[in-house]
Amino acid sequence: MFLKDFKRIKKLGRYLTKDKKTIYLILIVLLPVSFAGAIQPLLVGQAITILKNESTDVWLSKTFFGQSINLIIVTLFVTVLLRLVLQGYQSYNIQAVGQRLTSRIRRELFNHSISLSLGYHDKMPVGKLLTRLTNDVDALAEVFGSGAVGVIADFVSLIVISLTMLSIDKGLAILLLLTQLPVTYFILWLQKRYRKSNYQVREELSQLNSDFQENLQGLEVVQMFRRESFNSKKFSNTGSAYKKAVNWTIFYDSSISAFIEWISLAAVSLVLAVGGYFVTFGNIGLGTLTTFILFSQRLFEPLRQLAERFTQIQGGLTAVERINELLEEEIEIKDSSLTQWISKRTQANDYKFKGKIEFKNVNFFYKKGEVIINDLSFVVQPGEHVAFVGPTGSGKTTIIRLLCRLYEPQSGQILIDDTDIKEIPIARLRNMLGVVLQDTFIFSGNVADNLKLSTNMDNQDLENICKQLGLDTLLRKLPNGLKTSLRERGGNLSSGERQLLSVARVAIRNPVILIMDEATAFMDPSTEATLQKDLDRILEKKTALVIAHRLATIENSDKILVLKGGRLIEEGSHIELRSKKGLYYQLSELQEKGFTSF
Repeated sequence: MFLKDFKRIKKLGRYLTKDKKTIYLILIVLLPVSFAGAIQPLLVGQAITILKNESTDVWLSKTFFGQSINLIIVTLFVTVLLRLVLQGYQSYNIQAVGQRLTSRIRRELFNHSISLSLGYHDKMPVGKLLTRLTNDVDALAEVFGSGAVGVIADFVSLIVISLTMLSIDKGLAILLLLTQLPVTYFILWLQKRYRKSNYQVREELSQLNSDFQENLQGLEVVQMFRRESFNSKKFSNTGSAYKKAVNWTIFYDSSISAFIEWISLAAVSLVLAVGGYFVTFGNIGLGTLTTFILFSQRLFEPLRQLAERFTQIQGGLTAVERINELLEEEIEIKDSSLTQWISKRTQANDYKFKGKIEFKNVNFFYKKGEVIINDLSFVVQPGEHVAFVGPTGSGKTTIIRLLCRLYEPQSGQILIDDTDIKEIPIARLRNMLGVVLQDTFIFSGNVADNLKLSTNMDNQDLENICKQLGLDTLLRKLPNGLKTSLRERGGNLSSGERQLLSVARVAIRNPVILIMDEATAFMDPSTEATLQKDLDRILEKKTALVIAHRLATIENSDKILVLKGGRLIEEGSHIELRSKKGLYYQLSELQEKGFTSF
């Protein structure tokens, strides 16, 4: 367990490379702080020795302090002041480094998370991922800020105090140090149990956040179908599981605190009993006994602080474990090293793709045993407009996802201009694909930002393109035109308006291949007719793949591919497929009668 924790923490050490100098200074300051803490009981003991005029205690009299009570008082004041100043410096810099550490980790976690394939995100609820990006990173910041360096400081203090005690009286020193053994054993015993409970707390918190996020996103459905009481009961059960897990961590935390308090009192009593016996027979002086009583308190102070940090430390180690689990998740879809080398050293990005698309014996499944695309092969020539039709679940949308490399096929090849898409840099590939989805996602921000996305364009050029696309009417309706602020997911726009923006932002990029998944589904007939003219101009001389459920949007396509169960079963123009009287004919007949859509 300790070895694994050390390896995980070591991996996170790379985030601290920029703060090496500050960390070294913090660690160097530990020595004078520990020394100042260790010498204070000595000074108090020597002051008592001088006042009592005891000849048995000569351990400090031979130093430069001699018999000067004033010098001892001044030195004691200086050590207290020095300790306060250095601890203040330590605390500030530790917190500052901790915040910089978590900022870097959170940034990398975010970049890593959005680089993971959709396959990973299909399995990982958003709420659970958010817990790792927020709560786990905060726990790590807390343990670094008040735990990690504090533990090192406590160990340094223990070593300095132990050596000082041994130099004064070995018998009492060994007696005190032996009391540390049960405490150390008990901490190690509790460590494993607390760790498991704390991990369970994180898991239950992740589920709690996931349920909360899911209910807020689906609030409309929850209210329409009167699921409030059912979902509240389910959320309450999750909350109860979280509370139960937290209660166990509280139990372990309070147990270690109480045990250390009991041992520290027992140690003081033991020193008083044994030391009092020695004082009675003149073996040691009252000053030495006072020093050891103070040392017994100082000796257990680091352990008491360690107990207080116990929750933070274990929570931080759990957070490190969960953060590393996410960072170690392999990015399945990425540029190969060869692709990156070619992209950097050749003029690959200058090559103008024409838009030929070819699927060669492609097979794909989301879950093993549930085939979505089955040995699919087809060719789309440059500038050709091709429509995909078929029953629900036939694999139409999956074809788009595979072409965009959001998922990787289990076998087969996908080529653009006879080049395997795995050999095309992902940024280049997705830049030449313009995708308009049925479910349009709008980011919070203003209209202009949602249209430009990653494209560099000033607002004047953007306005001109919007006019060409017929967005004037929409922009005039908005209070501030392109500067209008949009709520999360475009909540202050209608579904049709969101789709208009989706089409516009694709047109702005001027893609080589245009992909449309029922892009006009939520538009009224008038808006759709206006946009269709603009789409015809956009589509001119471009390869287009269209997934449509209405006959009117695909009957003029150059070619229609009919899918069923992930297989291509028919291919041809609208007239050719109607004449074959196959599946396409049956679906179109039903649609014309108003019974169904593709």
